[in-house]
Amino acid sequence: MALSESELEEHFERTIAADQRLEPRDWLPEAYRKSMIRQIAQHAHSEIIGMQPEGEWITRAPSLRRKAILLAKVQDEAGHGLYLYSSAETLGADRADLTDKLINGRQKYSSIFNYPTLTFADIGVIGWLVDGAAICNQVPLCRSSYGPYARAMIRICKEESFHQRQGYELLMTMMRGTDAQRKMVQDAVDRWWWPSLMMFGPPDDESPNTERSMAWKIKRHTNDELRQRFVDMSVPQAEVLGVTFPDPDLRWNPEREHHDFGPIDWSELKRVISGDGPCNAQRIARRRRAQEDGAWVREAAAAHAVKRAGRQSAEVAER
Repeated sequence: MALSESELEEHFERTIAADQRLEPRDWLPEAYRKSMIRQIAQHAHSEIIGMQPEGEWITRAPSLRRKAILLAKVQDEAGHGLYLYSSAETLGADRADLTDKLINGRQKYSSIFNYPTLTFADIGVIGWLVDGAAICNQVPLCRSSYGPYARAMIRICKEESFHQRQGYELLMTMMRGTDAQRKMVQDAVDRWWWPSLMMFGPPDDESPNTERSMAWKIKRHTNDELRQRFVDMSVPQAEVLGVTFPDPDLRWNPEREHHDFGPIDWSELKRVISGDGPCNAQRIARRRRAQEDGAWVREAAAAHAVKRAGRQSAEVAER
């Protein structure tokens, strides 16, 4: 006997309360489904757009080793995007539709990828700070209430951890180099520190999705909790590296047992999210061009799939 919608809702709530995973076969409230698609799509878009700022340096890397490392990392990011788009498809989303929404400005990606990579030190800082912030944000998502997303995050987080170590190793190498290289690293840290803190989203009292995501156990920690964790993690790493963060208010608070840090310019985040960042137009234009240039490949693959399915049907009919 089919369950009523109220009974299905109760089963959903019990599953969440028991800290169990929801799967594609389960009944899901439409609001939960839409929230998951929004979050997964934004994450997938961020991985794909995130290939651009680092990809610009593949041909300009200072050695064959650095070129190979960077090429492998960009390839990993492409894979992350594909895992995530596949997760969104289990919720009924269409990958082509998600891409259309991205290039038409109806879905977002992480604001951090709208900043330029001016020197090769930026590649190291992206690995250390940007991927470090991503790890803080994403490791708890391995316990997200939606199974396909949580399982995708396990592999993604393992690879992101490797990326962070690669970035930190690059910066350590540069800091052991010339004065010019050390200045290059410090300049990159100065430019990327505040945007990295903004990656966690707006403060909790201004975040429209945090409360519901926490209730549904999509997220396990608030934006501000994750931001604090990232600051506390990054300060001792900066000391070992020999760089400073551009925040005169940054200091250890023995009473809170956390680092205090200065006010974040949230108007900057809003400006970049709204499309007025240094590289917003460039990032979307490149993604749109890639989508258009790859149309013939998708059409050929679809035609091949139809032809192959026809042959298989004919073989079955002949048996």
